[in-house]
Amino acid sequence: MNDEKVQKSFGEVLKDAFKELGETLVAFVKAPRALWGINLPYIIEGLCYFGLIYILTTYCYENVKLNDIHSGWVVGGVTWGITLAMLFLGGVVDRIGVRLALGLSLALMAGATAIVALSGTIPLGSGMGSPMFFVMAGGLFIMVLGYGVYQPAAYAGVKRYTNPQTAAVAYAVIYALMNLGGFIFGPISSFSRRHLTDVFPPNGIAGVIWILAILTVVSSALTFIIINRKVDASAVARVKKETEEMEKAAGKIKKEEDTDAAAKKEEKPADQKINHLPFILYSLLTAAAAALLIAVIAKKIEFPILVPALLLAFGLIISTWEYLRKRPDHPFRDMRFVFFIFILIPVQTLFAHQWLTIPLYLKRGYEGTMVSEYFEIFGNLNPLLIFILAPLIAGLTARTDIYRMVILGTLVMAIPTFLLAIGTNAWLYLFYVILMTTGEAMWQPRFLQWVAEIAPEGKTGIYMGIGQFPWFLTKMITSIYSGYFLSKYVPDPALGLKQNPEQMWFLYGLIAMISPLALILARKWMLKGMRQKSQ
Repeated sequence: MNDEKVQKSFGEVLKDAFKELGETLVAFVKAPRALWGINLPYIIEGLCYFGLIYILTTYCYENVKLNDIHSGWVVGGVTWGITLAMLFLGGVVDRIGVRLALGLSLALMAGATAIVALSGTIPLGSGMGSPMFFVMAGGLFIMVLGYGVYQPAAYAGVKRYTNPQTAAVAYAVIYALMNLGGFIFGPISSFSRRHLTDVFPPNGIAGVIWILAILTVVSSALTFIIINRKVDASAVARVKKETEEMEKAAGKIKKEEDTDAAAKKEEKPADQKINHLPFILYSLLTAAAAALLIAVIAKKIEFPILVPALLLAFGLIISTWEYLRKRPDHPFRDMRFVFFIFILIPVQTLFAHQWLTIPLYLKRGYEGTMVSEYFEIFGNLNPLLIFILAPLIAGLTARTDIYRMVILGTLVMAIPTFLLAIGTNAWLYLFYVILMTTGEAMWQPRFLQWVAEIAPEGKTGIYMGIGQFPWFLTKMITSIYSGYFLSKYVPDPALGLKQNPEQMWFLYGLIAMISPLALILARKWMLKGMRQKSQ
């Protein structure tokens, strides 16, 4: 059989791949109606989330009058705050159900976006510590809580409403639809911002945020309308039947597996009560050290920076150790799992730069050109390409080993960064976006699928939250230095300082390359017993 595969021509292999892709897409289109109750609102949610994050750096700099460094901290705080919220709130989905979690979280996010818009609508002053800043920060904090429930609920819903045949494409499609929404935001913002400048001075951005708040209300309503109780029950029953039929066709004996699982469950000792007090105390120490470090960096107090930095490191280590030592079944006890998700941090910094660096890079580095004038459109080409490429690549590589896809995808994603180090040229930027996005489409949806599918029954939400923890660190770390790099290499032209964005992107490229190189070096160790499900 292996010889036959080797003897096949490239054309035959490509033909077989597209045939399989077609069959998978047909099965996906025929999926339960409840799945579209997730997909359609996800388009709008992608528009609103990516839209707000994309213009937030500019809003903080031009409207709230923060500097580059503080603007980066605000945007970074929102993005890593969302990931941290998913870590703690992902379990809410398992308790209240997918439908209720989706609708309520979207409603909460709508109110939060309205508060952010209000901060730029009424005169509240400006600057760090002004009433405008605190109103904006309050709205962003509420949005963080809402989104902390929403994304785990969406992916839990995909798992709930798909069978093994449609799962790979379904995860890719929901990822693609969110990015489609992000692209749609570009034209909406570019044109509405210009027409709303007189109503919402100085740049019309507050008016754009009001539009996002209204759209989020629509998204919440759609969720409740499409996924009613009857539709949800019907979808679950259908998926269960389809899965059982596929298992029988594949020769699996589900009854024996259920019997073995039940036996293991009976053998498992009852959970012991855990004393949470030491963990709480260590966590408070860590939080205090973090607050002290931020105050020192912001020059609010005079203190040797090494002391809070060491305290923070110590607090993180001892808190993690205390938490994990009493939870032997925790995913973080699996070293291959830990390596796999944490080694992706360097290449994931390129994701964070999409909203932390790209907006002001395009606006400042290409000043006087169409790229600068319509920076929202050019900065959101990545989501459009993801919408096109993610489902296509997922279908063509559905049976490819996940680890191999991650290596290839991160490599394809990281290398193009060096194109921007050649020069500030619109064509080089477009090539960068196309190639970087292709790499993203190759590995990111498969990684999310892997995390969701290894989760035990009833724990998908919390596993999605845990799997996102390195993403939280990526956002936090990147936001700490992105503002400094912008002010050093791409300062505001009005300041009359020299720009050198090529040096900035060269350094970012070196950081991103750490991930694929480390994955290649660890390949043998990772594949030896690594828990994964290849499609």
